[in-house]
Amino acid sequence: MVPKITKQKNNALANRARMLVSCPDQPGIVAAVSRFLFDYGANIIQSDQYTMEPAQGGLFFIRIEFDLEDLDNRRQQLKADFSKIAEKFSMEWSITRASRKKRLAILVSKEDHCLLELLWHWQSGDLDAEIAMVISNHNEMRDLVESLGIPYHHIPVTADTKAEAERRHLELVKGNVDAIILARYMQIISPTFIEHFPNKIINIHHSFLPAFVGGKPYAQAHNRGVKIIGATAHYVTEELDGGPIIEQDVQRVSHRDNVDDLKRIGRHIERTVLAKAVNWHVEDRVIVHENKTVVFS
Repeated sequence: MVPKITKQKNNALANRARMLVSCPDQPGIVAAVSRFLFDYGANIIQSDQYTMEPAQGGLFFIRIEFDLEDLDNRRQQLKADFSKIAEKFSMEWSITRASRKKRLAILVSKEDHCLLELLWHWQSGDLDAEIAMVISNHNEMRDLVESLGIPYHHIPVTADTKAEAERRHLELVKGNVDAIILARYMQIISPTFIEHFPNKIINIHHSFLPAFVGGKPYAQAHNRGVKIIGATAHYVTEELDGGPIIEQDVQRVSHRDNVDDLKRIGRHIERTVLAKAVNWHVEDRVIVHENKTVVFS
């Protein structure tokens, strides 16, 4: 089974590229980039920019979508020529083809709500990516996933087998996927594994970080008597639940809600927050700077 993506959408993206740029802020950046694309015959479809702390000579960020005739054959020369402008302004930059779908691996444990949300977005064509595989330390969701034509890999994890399980994970994903989604995958990822996918592993944490880091955050929240609970999608780093935040949301709760109520309310927040974050990542809408993100949503 394949997602219902229209032919019109594919045609619209055939010659479309996305440019992400971050550099020290100074006059002339937008003019230089726009002029470069104009001289190439490109048509800018969308442009978003942001300057961080402009009064202190901060950093400049820009995301541009543009159409360029015969993009596939001209993209390498385009990048080579743009590198001269990038050097002048000390840019970190990328140019990617919008028509190239990012390949995702989804890791999941027993709870299925985040996985189901991603699969629904994928089937409807709202998640413009390829789900290359689902990996789980449990076997409950195999039939569902395989019924959609997606490979399912069951790799049990115990304290004694964790290193071997992670080695098998790496064999499956290295060179085969562009990003990894932890859709309530209840295992800690090792620094060695993270090194292979910097800012390409997205986790959903079931609390409004930085509050209630680690395990059982709903129980922690209930014990604290909070009036708002939330969820946080972030890139995974060596610091537990401390990576750059992509998206968050909250909902009010009250003293009448027990831990199970908080979990039920939280599941809805988790699934929508993760879906947004994954969608923004695959559409090249996120720029990471140190431990923060600029998200052109």
